[in-house]
Amino acid sequence: MLIIIVCLILFGYILIATEHITHINKATIAIFVGVVSWILYISWGTDFVLQMHSQEFSQYVGGFEYTALTVKRFIAEHVFLQYGYQLSAIVLYLLATMNIVSVLNANGCFDFVYRFLRVKDSRHILWGFVVFTFLISCNLDNLTTTILMLMIMRRIVANHRSRMWIGAAIVISANCGGAITVIGDPTSLVVWTKGAVTPTNFSATLALSAIIATIIPTYLISRQLPENIDIIRPTVSYRGDCAPLRTWQQTAMLIIGFGGLWFVPTFHRITILPPFLGALCVLGVLWVMHEMFNMNQIRSNQPANISGDRHFQFESLQIIIYIIGVYLAVAVLIETGVMHSISAWSDEWIHDIYIMSLAMGVVSSVLDNIAVVLTGINIYPVLSDVSSVSNLAPDYAKSFLLDGQYWHLIIYSGCVAGCLLPIGNISGYTLMKTEDVSIAWYVRHIMPKVLIGWLLGLGTYFVVQQIVS
Repeated sequence: MLIIIVCLILFGYILIATEHITHINKATIAIFVGVVSWILYISWGTDFVLQMHSQEFSQYVGGFEYTALTVKRFIAEHVFLQYGYQLSAIVLYLLATMNIVSVLNANGCFDFVYRFLRVKDSRHILWGFVVFTFLISCNLDNLTTTILMLMIMRRIVANHRSRMWIGAAIVISANCGGAITVIGDPTSLVVWTKGAVTPTNFSATLALSAIIATIIPTYLISRQLPENIDIIRPTVSYRGDCAPLRTWQQTAMLIIGFGGLWFVPTFHRITILPPFLGALCVLGVLWVMHEMFNMNQIRSNQPANISGDRHFQFESLQIIIYIIGVYLAVAVLIETGVMHSISAWSDEWIHDIYIMSLAMGVVSSVLDNIAVVLTGINIYPVLSDVSSVSNLAPDYAKSFLLDGQYWHLIIYSGCVAGCLLPIGNISGYTLMKTEDVSIAWYVRHIMPKVLIGWLLGLGTYFVVQQIVS
């Protein structure tokens, strides 16, 4: 059964990586593979339970004879439940941030970006999009930020080829920006909630590398753009029941939205409650402000027709479904012992976190960075003490402690190197669909620039760590 489960998941990964060829939605594949894998696991789970949870299972049955039904109940109550809780925390956080973006966008809180970037100077537009994307993705998740900024870009830039270049820069800056905070990317959120990193150390350690990985490709892309580009004439946007707000109201909502999300790590540290509760609290406050600022419109007799961006809503839903499927598949690999086997092989044959991060980055660019990084996160546990593992060299084992280099490198390489190909991350694939970017064009024009930025950022991280240590 182990072989069947592993083959099913590998086949699913291949279909996810070749979505541009098969045209089968990767979210569909991920959720199917994840659910079916758990069905197979629970149907033939006795051997897995006795291998991975022998002591807990013995206490559960209390020395009595057990049946297949007993094993299934143990899996449902003690094995799957913990993964269900972790997955729910991730999904609820993403739902909260996506709705925060929706409320802010509906009230015109991002219109200042649109007004600032409506110029013909290509360098101004490019660097403006990169800076705004980088900063917003640090506060919100990078997947939602990419969709939002691509929407704004389509309202400004008329030329399709210019949108391809600028869109690629948006994808790169969103992934790099999301890599430097524990709330900026689903994988960094997972590694934080796992207890492998602390927010301040994580951001301080990766900030310089992520900035370099953003600046280098952006500068190289800027040299490919003409001096001036055509822009679209402005049109009056319609936001349904949301009346245009004053500037101070939009500013207040932005401060609450962004500042509240920055407070989420502190909220978690003080209350020990899951981060998604902090994000939901921010959403609640923001929604109350929305009701107060739009009270006159809401009380009027006009019909409350809410006109949301259907593309934004559809992409957000696909992202959530995809992450659910991938997480379920990775959880099955953990419970079948596959992750332990991979970690043992890596310790014996690689035994170098920089080589592992390079390999993970390359694989992320082909398969999918979320799937690969989630796998990498769960290969190893967070060590409490170097002396607790006698089979590893102390310097190597230190990489898996709290705030160890391994956790930093897999997030950095997964996020940045995932941009080597547009199929390596959801943001890149969104660019492919919205701007009809081909893989051949991306490989020829964008991949070398991302590669240079990634390697220079990785080298910077290595030098800084050598100086610090």
